[in-house]
Amino acid sequence: MTTLIEPEEPQALRKAVAAFAQSHRDVANRDLWRQAAKLGYIGVNLPEAYGGGGGGITELSLVLEELGTAGNPLLMMIVSPAICGTVIARFGTDAQKREWLPALADGSRLMAFGITEPDAGSNSHRITTTARRDGADWLLTGRKVFVSGVDIADATLIVGRTEDARTGRLKPCLFIVPRDAPGFTRRRIDMELHSEEKQFELVLDDVRLPADALVGDEDAGLLQLFAGLNPERIMTAAFAIGMGRHALARAVEYARERTVWKVPIGAHQAVAHPLAQAHIELELARLMMQKAAHLYDAGDDAGAGEAANMAKYAAGEACVKAVDQAVHTLGGNGLTREFGLARLITAARVARIAPVSREMILNYVSHQTLGLPKSY
Repeated sequence: MTTLIEPEEPQALRKAVAAFAQSHRDVANRDLWRQAAKLGYIGVNLPEAYGGGGGGITELSLVLEELGTAGNPLLMMIVSPAICGTVIARFGTDAQKREWLPALADGSRLMAFGITEPDAGSNSHRITTTARRDGADWLLTGRKVFVSGVDIADATLIVGRTEDARTGRLKPCLFIVPRDAPGFTRRRIDMELHSEEKQFELVLDDVRLPADALVGDEDAGLLQLFAGLNPERIMTAAFAIGMGRHALARAVEYARERTVWKVPIGAHQAVAHPLAQAHIELELARLMMQKAAHLYDAGDDAGAGEAANMAKYAAGEACVKAVDQAVHTLGGNGLTREFGLARLITAARVARIAPVSREMILNYVSHQTLGLPKSY
């Protein structure tokens, strides 16, 4: 059963992270990461046996939301501990867990995640990056795009496809590719979006990997892949909700103080009601995010898949609306660097587009939840 009200322990964690985030608003991104990791926030979802906090995506999404609310979201939290850390914790070998989980938990190492391709987009079944055996090794060939933080990551968890020995069909598999592996090159993508974490295109040209670079069972297919994608959607929702809360807080503060015709502009319903609506929609999105996180942490992958997609959709929409209304509330000031809201106009769109578009989520709900026939 999903708990709608946060228990005492997560409430205490939320309060502590919020206080930390507010007191570190001007700290550089990498320094913030290290200090948050030192307090156990970055690895709060990873197993205690490997230096983590022993919590789950419930706790990790809470951390990211509060960092975002303070205006300091750490995008790589979605990737390194949530996707990569979760996959390795669930499916990695003992050696992989020993090598990576303590370092991911204490923030000393980072891992990126590469799934999107130029011609595949949201369709993981069309991934063309392939892995073939060469003796005891693997040879990985293909391209990836929109991979975050490759330049600061020690390795990238790459989604490729291998041939099923029984059926001959291609199925997804996950490989840990070190950043300095021969044949593994990157090119930075020039983005309009301002972010500390840069986006890259990757080329894998017969990258030779040892047998132990494979994470999990090569025949597990989609099971292992979606073990990482559901947390990604939940964490993207947290990212969006934090951003929306941050923008809304700035707008509310401004609406209380900005006085025109002898009263604060927030006294006018035309200003107040849209802000109230934005708040309601953010709170509703947060409830779905919490439901998704609880289901995932309880081991209900199917239930978490539906809820995670819904949470990501709701949070993306709520975030865009909150940011747009915040900028509109400040008028011309909303477009100045001083108030820091204009940059969120572009950033908020990320929650609608990545890691899966809202249209694909509507497809998922149409087919999987409502049982409607597919159009593709």
